[in-house]
Amino acid sequence: MEYEHIEHTFEPVYDSDSKILVLGTLPSVKSRENNFYYGHRQNRFWKVLARLCGEPAPETIPEKKALLLAHHIALWDEIQSCDIKGSSDSSIRNVEPTDLKRILQSADIRCILANGNKAGELYRKYQMPVTGREITVLPSTSPANAAWSFDKLCEAWRALGIT
Repeated sequence: MEYEHIEHTFEPVYDSDSKILVLGTLPSVKSRENNFYYGHRQNRFWKVLARLCGEPAPETIPEKKALLLAHHIALWDEIQSCDIKGSSDSSIRNVEPTDLKRILQSADIRCILANGNKAGELYRKYQMPVTGREITVLPSTSPANAAWSFDKLCEAWRALGIT
C-alpha cells in the first residue's frame, strides 16, 4: 500500500457547553468515505459512548452530533493533514496538527481524552507544547484493538468519567 497525503475535511463537533474533548488521530478510510468520525462499522466508539450515556446507539450523523452535544462532549482529531497508508496509524508521517485553540477558547473543556495510544502520543508531541494541558489516554475503540472486549472498553472509559 502506498502513502497518500490526507487533509482532514470535516469539522469538529463542539459547542460552548462542551466539557470533555475526545481526540482521535485522523479519520479512517471508512470515516472519510462516510464524512464523519468513527465511520467504520466495526469501530466501537459510538456503541461505547451510547452505553455510557444511557442512550441508544446513534446511526445518523445528526444523531451522533446530538449525542455528543447532549452530554457535553467535543470530538475532533489531532491531525489536520499527514501522509498515511490506508487507515494505519503506525504509518502516519509528515503531520500538520489541528488547531485546538478554536475549541479550547470557546468551550470550558475540563478534560482531554485520547482515543488510543497514538492519539495520546501525537497530542503530547504536537498539541501539549501549545495547550500546556495534560491528556488522559483511553484504550482505542478501533477494531484493530481486538485485545479489548466491548465490556472492558466500556469499563475503562467509564472509569475516567466520560459521561
